[in-house]
Amino acid sequence: MIRLILMRIGLGLLTLFVVSAVIFLLTQILPGDVASSVLGQNATPENLAAFRHELGLDQPALSRYLTWLWGVLHGDFGVALTNKRDIIQELAPRFRNTLFLAGYAALLALPISVGFGILAAVREGRLTDRVANILALICISMPEFFVGYLLILNFSVNHEYFPSLATVSSDTPFGERVWAVTLPAITMTLLVTAHMLRMTRNSVLAIMSTPYVEMAFLKGLTRGRVVTRHALPNAASPIISVIALNLAYLVVGVVVVENVFTYPGVGQYMIDAVTKRDVPVIEACGIVFASVFITLNTLADVLAIVLNPRLRHPR
Repeated sequence: MIRLILMRIGLGLLTLFVVSAVIFLLTQILPGDVASSVLGQNATPENLAAFRHELGLDQPALSRYLTWLWGVLHGDFGVALTNKRDIIQELAPRFRNTLFLAGYAALLALPISVGFGILAAVREGRLTDRVANILALICISMPEFFVGYLLILNFSVNHEYFPSLATVSSDTPFGERVWAVTLPAITMTLLVTAHMLRMTRNSVLAIMSTPYVEMAFLKGLTRGRVVTRHALPNAASPIISVIALNLAYLVVGVVVVENVFTYPGVGQYMIDAVTKRDVPVIEACGIVFASVFITLNTLADVLAIVLNPRLRHPR
């Protein structure tokens, strides 16, 4: 089991290395010129050449990538091109804001999705199951920005229950922070809850067709007892994988939601950097998102190996 876990961790690190190369490559082939974008159209050729030399843009791409990767491994993301501030100092509080929003949404989504997913499986084909499926399909079919604008219209414009802009700072009290980010948290909750609910229901129902579950029914056990005592423990592995994937989405998928609510997180920081063509900031945000996504998926693989004996002893 330890060897399998180490293999999963090694694959995660290898994937992160490949993603870092892809992120760097994509930022290098962006149209336009970084120096011209920062200095403006009135910059002289001499100023442009000096600025490119200062940024190291006159060096080979491989050399620039290795220098950037070495800095990332040592916690140095460089400085932003627009304001010359240290990126890690700008990124750290925004990353905490993103984690706070994702954690808030997860606290709302996890009990709702898993609970109603199990309930829908217990009551398969009945009214509860049908209503849960219909509501999940409705939530899945609506994009994030549309849900966010609907919530703003109904709960900020028509009824001033929550602020339309999730403006927070480092000294914002906890209660005010929760109140300010409620609408973006609900927006993300509606989306991931639908996915997790359907996958939880399907995972439990897949176990329900196995022979040992049929034997439990033949012994006279009720459907609820069969689901909770026999099906659910064996469906834990795929459910954990789905939860980890959606938790990763809560962190890396906040770009649109943060932009809609003007929330000072990593997503909003990256959008501002893309607008200003601040390549070091784009690279830093990209590698942070990739690290979170790969870490959570690797953790899900490890938990699946621990919980599922068939994965520990493959044939």
